Amino acid sequence: MDKIITFAVPCYNSAAYMDHCIKTLLTAGEDAEIILVDDGSTKDDTPAICDRYAQEYPDIIRAIHQENGGHGEGVNQGLRNARGLYYKVVDSDDWLDEAALEKVMGKLRQFAAMPAPVDLLIANYVYEHVEDNTRKVMRYTNVFPKDQIFNWADIGRFGPSQYLLMHSVIYRTEVLRKCGLELPKHTFYVDNIFVYQPLPSVRTMYYMDVDLYRYFIGRSDQSVNEKVMMGRVDQQVRVNKIMIDAHDLRTVIREQPKLGRYMQNYLAMMLTISSIFLIMDGSPEALGKKTALWEYLRNADLGLFHKMKYRSVAFVGNLPGRRGRELSLRLYRLAQKIYKFN
Repeated sequence: MDKIITFAVPCYNSAAYMDHCIKTLLTAGEDAEIILVDDGSTKDDTPAICDRYAQEYPDIIRAIHQENGGHGEGVNQGLRNARGLYYKVVDSDDWLDEAALEKVMGKLRQFAAMPAPVDLLIANYVYEHVEDNTRKVMRYTNVFPKDQIFNWADIGRFGPSQYLLMHSVIYRTEVLRKCGLELPKHTFYVDNIFVYQPLPSVRTMYYMDVDLYRYFIGRSDQSVNEKVMMGRVDQQVRVNKIMIDAHDLRTVIREQPKLGRYMQNYLAMMLTISSIFLIMDGSPEALGKKTALWEYLRNADLGLFHKMKYRSVAFVGNLPGRRGRELSLRLYRLAQKIYKFN
């Protein structure tokens, strides 16, 4: 590894906003490499912009052009070509805070000098809401010891909005490769797999209470826009099934109880989100897909099915009957108002 970190930036028709993203990453200096993955862009100047940056910063930036494979294949392509000790995905419409990035780079340089570098660095992320120009910081000060190396036995309890997202994690590159991470093509919401699958392979972690990742939210065509999510609910379900198959959670809970409980709760939340959007659709076909999703979990692990469906946040998406479904949607809207997650 000849770089401290690789930033992978999947780009698809991103010309309107990718400059801001790239310029913030360039402040990391020559210890970083930036891989711009043009995912078959055809509607704007994204390919040319990627090439221009690669020519202007040949020691830092590489441009890779591929046939359209979706966000996950952009992440895969970056990982295949990464030369950095650490790996971070930054979406082309998001950016990193430059002052926070300077602190993070200093810490990663310390890790690189260690005989056994830390497997996972965690930092805060910030929802940047375009519709009302507000910000919401998602931090983990009550969950992780701050400014020290720790493991899963040392963590506290996650709150309802404190799940680890792609925005908050920087994995050691070899952790991702050794766990066999390969995201599916032409599928949205694969960031959940990216964060979830490698977790049992992580042995050491470090949390920095800095607001690093700026997550731009509120654009009408974003994958997390509610109408868009409803149209792509089949892709959410596909991601859920991949997550169900990724690990035997009973084994994880037995070997690393706190990690196992977190992963169980995270998976339950993902299943709940899919259930809610299928309820929003409300058609017999959609409700049948909801039943089939939970049957998939039942067939994979009956005990886990009962724990998740009836004794976790997932009960919100499994209230019986028409009135139960109406209450499910009201509870979802309340959570949406409180946590402003899309």
